[in-house]
Amino acid sequence: MQVLVRDNNVEQALRVLKKKMQREGVFREMKQRRSYEKPSEKKTREKSEAVRRARKLARKQAIREGLLPAPPKKKPFERKPPLPEIKARAE
Repeated sequence: MQVLVRDNNVEQALRVLKKKMQREGVFREMKQRRSYEKPSEKKTREKSEAVRRARKLARKQAIREGLLPAPPKKKPFERKPPLPEIKARAE
């Protein structure tokens, strides 16, 4: 995995790296490897993950076909205009 640092902006590069690692599932895998997982527990977890993925796919398909209503869309974030500056009285 490689991240380019532009204009010596290391903090932005770190954010990009964390996002890439999140997408790859590195953090999830690290959390799982902290302790031993019995083969039966691993099997159960993988089965439940597969069921969750299948349900999500079926739900998306049903929404596409019009069988289920689509979830409400989130409103885009709007920035509030800055407050007017209050000038100090010259006395």
